[in-house]
Amino acid sequence: MLEIGTQTQNVVYDDCPVEGFDRLKAAGFDCVDFSLNTYLINTQIYKLVINEFFRQSVAELQAYFRPHKEAAATAGIRIHQLHMPYPVYVPHGTQEINAFLRQEVAPKSLSICAYLGAKYIVVHGFKLRKMLGSEAAEWAETENFLESVCPLARELGLTICIENIYESSGGCIIEGPCCDASLAAERIDRLNEKYGAEVLGFCFDTGHANLLGLDFARFIRTLGPRLKVLHIHDNDGRGDLHQLPFTFTRTRENRISTDWVGFIQGLQAIGFRGVLSFETAPVLRSYPEELKDAALRMIAATGRYFGGMIEGEARI
Repeated sequence: MLEIGTQTQNVVYDDCPVEGFDRLKAAGFDCVDFSLNTYLINTQIYKLVINEFFRQSVAELQAYFRPHKEAAATAGIRIHQLHMPYPVYVPHGTQEINAFLRQEVAPKSLSICAYLGAKYIVVHGFKLRKMLGSEAAEWAETENFLESVCPLARELGLTICIENIYESSGGCIIEGPCCDASLAAERIDRLNEKYGAEVLGFCFDTGHANLLGLDFARFIRTLGPRLKVLHIHDNDGRGDLHQLPFTFTRTRENRISTDWVGFIQGLQAIGFRGVLSFETAPVLRSYPEELKDAALRMIAATGRYFGGMIEGEARI
């Protein structure tokens, strides 16, 4: 059976991480996506407010996360992937802030990933298409950033995963970085060949794909073995809501909003054997505390349902 994972955000807390990891294990999870991005929040970065957390040394950061690492091991939970704080470049940011994000936050995130025993860390490409005038120019800046951390990823045995993301423009949702699967595959192969290791892979985000109307099955098939991690969540096709799969419908006849059939067919086609990881932390803020464990069990049950279909144990 495929392993099931979810975010640590809104479940695992710094003051008592063992309680959160035990809670996830009891709900039926095997793995976690460690929410490193909660230690330097995107809304604050865009406001050019940078806290002191990543100014600590690598040794200090490892000491900070030692209780989390030990609690996960005690609970029998594997830390499978992390999410690097984002953005790692602010177009209107100062040179000092952008240098800090690239030279301190990014490499230290990789070091934390390796320390926690994870293999994969997800990053966001730079949203610069409107400013620079083309997708190619936008990617060139993202690749320049990746080149700054790929040597460390190779040294630590990590795979950095780019993901399909959207951008808002004039009240509309438009394609952001890494929404062309063929280009992504070509770029991943080129960098991996250059470094002689799998330093780059892909994270497929179902919610972002739904917002953009991407063809799930075709996108996943094009990525093939380059697809390393997943961000599974649902929305209404209009907002990035990060809710449970099957939450939204397009009609009163309950035609689902998201192409979960295409998702399953794509993963079947490439023989996916990674972790079915849910990026549904906001769900846990919408439920009362008394229903939080039931919500976690439902997320895990959805993962087992998907896993059964992927492995051919159930019909789509």
